[in-house]
Amino acid sequence: QVQLVESGGGLVQPGGSLRLSCVASGITLSAYSIAWFRRSPGNEREFVAALRLSGGSTYYTDSVKGLFIISRENAKNAAYLQMNSLRPEDAAVYYCAAGVPILTAIRTTQEYRYWGQGTQVNVSS
Repeated sequence: QVQLVESGGGLVQPGGSLRLSCVASGITLSAYSIAWFRRSPGNEREFVAALRLSGGSTYYTDSVKGLFIISRENAKNAAYLQMNSLRPEDAAVYYCAAGVPILTAIRTTQEYRYWGQGTQVNVSS
């Protein structure tokens, strides 16, 4: 049984930082591209960041470029999302995903086969 389990969410003040973790079981995460998506109330699930299997290139949605960093740690079968300078608009449920998307569809939810259950991030003073 494949599981992706996110952790690290919580409440943080604007300008603060959080590090989300995604630990996989049942699959070897290093064999997949990984991504983080998020969904806030009333909105569709949106792409945040991806780390491509081939070459290790990273991709970010414009609003988090220079603020968030996606990474992986193969020895722990884990992926991470370091989130810095958080803003209220970053509040959402964050999901990690694993798949083998083609490059042109790396931001597309349908390209990812495995998903975690999500972790809530709240940004408020």
